[in-house]
Amino acid sequence: MSKVTRRRYTPEFKAEAVALVEKQGYKISEAARALGIHRKLLDRWLAKAREKPEPGATDSRDAELARLREENRKLLIERDILKKAAAFFAKESS
Repeated sequence: MSKVTRRRYTPEFKAEAVALVEKQGYKISEAARALGIHRKLLDRWLAKAREKPEPGATDSRDAELARLREENRKLLIERDILKKAAAFFAKESS
């Protein structure tokens, strides 16, 4: 019984294969045939690449999320102050 060895592909090779389809307009089957890989393998690489957000997009999302969290924190503090003030004036007027 012979042992089957799997080919390993570098991340650069995978990125170039995905770029052939997405940026250069090749059909998946054409790109796979030209690269000497199976079509389903290229399909998996494409699906994985499409899941990940672009590197620049993540930074802006993180910055926006941090800004919104800080704004939320300030609004909660302001709300608590207003609640205490309302309770104080309600107690004073009765």
